[in-house]
Amino acid sequence: MSNTIEAEPNPWRSTRKVTALTARLISYVVYFYILAVEAILFLGFLLLLLGANTSAGFTEWVYRSLDRAMKPFRGIFTPIELGTAAGNEVPSVFATSVVFAMIVYAILGLAIYSFIGWLTHRLDLIERSERDEQMAATSDQLAYAAHIAATNPGGATASGVPAPGPARPAPSTTPPTSH
Repeated sequence: MSNTIEAEPNPWRSTRKVTALTARLISYVVYFYILAVEAILFLGFLLLLLGANTSAGFTEWVYRSLDRAMKPFRGIFTPIELGTAAGNEVPSVFATSVVFAMIVYAILGLAIYSFIGWLTHRLDLIERSERDEQMAATSDQLAYAAHIAATNPGGATASGVPAPGPARPAPSTTPPTSH
């Protein structure tokens, strides 16, 4: 039977840590999605502004992706047509709804980024608290072992193994000489 003191694991702390880690992971996924949407919105805005050829494959892909990202923002503002450039049949459009969507997604991205920072801070506090508890438990174990060693004159330690005593001289292997 061991006389060591072991710290009881705190189930609430581990649950909080797992919850915070899960929330941070989900937040990272949402944050990267918002960054991708921002990139699509920016590309779509530039292509609309420059009057890109709609039959090009890349332009079609960007416009399809832009259409999905713009669903909540369609019809809020009227786009401003800037006219066509020389030799271009596609008109340039200043898409005010796209600019508004970029602003809203940016604000949402900043909020999620702040939330990730807060979660990271909370995880650091939880981990620091766990380290402090482990250090306190180790300190308590060392103090207990020192107390046992100081109060036990037989030299036994808390583990039951005798403590090393003072060094004794090694027995001589040479025969005693007579005078």
